[in-house]
Amino acid sequence: MEFKALIAECTAYDFKVMLEEKKPKSWLKSVSAFANGMGGSLFFGIDNDGIVKDLDDVQHVCEAISTKIRDYMDPLPEVEMIPHDMKDLHILQLKVIAGHYTPYYYVGDGQRIAFVRVGDESLPATAEQMVRLVLKGSNKTYDSLHTDYKVEDNAFTILANTFKDRTKQEWDKKYLLSFGLVTSTGNLTNAGALFADDCPLWQSRLYCTRWDGTEKGEAINDAEFTGN
Repeated sequence: MEFKALIAECTAYDFKVMLEEKKPKSWLKSVSAFANGMGGSLFFGIDNDGIVKDLDDVQHVCEAISTKIRDYMDPLPEVEMIPHDMKDLHILQLKVIAGHYTPYYYVGDGQRIAFVRVGDESLPATAEQMVRLVLKGSNKTYDSLHTDYKVEDNAFTILANTFKDRTKQEWDKKYLLSFGLVTSTGNLTNAGALFADDCPLWQSRLYCTRWDGTEKGEAINDAEFTGN
């Protein structure tokens, strides 16, 4: 494995010069974040600068990691431990698979925290991120959740005209159900509310800013868009 290629991959990789057995939260938070996201790997025996150090007893580190994950993670994430030798220096890769049963919590010190990966950091999930993790774990999406808005109280003229213009087919109301815009009981889903002519979701807003060049200096202009 070419570790030079890993140094810039901050979102998917984390380096630990050693295993802190007495402070499991210091690295288990990354296990939680990787399991809650797209997966990733912790490399034990590499410092923050990407320099390979060494692990004295890889077997002991493997056993300690297994014990800490079992004692402090809920639910248990799927992991793989892979030893590597780099010019007689020993390191261990703890590969964390993206989980299907989110949120994955660190449970210890009287805490129960789900972490997410933000750049090269593992941070506690916000309230909004927790909602998304719970929906993901229950195999649901925000768009598919039903609202209290009734389909008969909303029109989809813009959607119907756009559909006809792009597909050259006539719009049919049955598409609302097949597209997941309404439920079988006649309620709009969040996606349906977004596509309605008079979008009733006040939080449907998009803020855009344009800068000159690649640095955020003085803005050229900005705009706010609302509606469907």
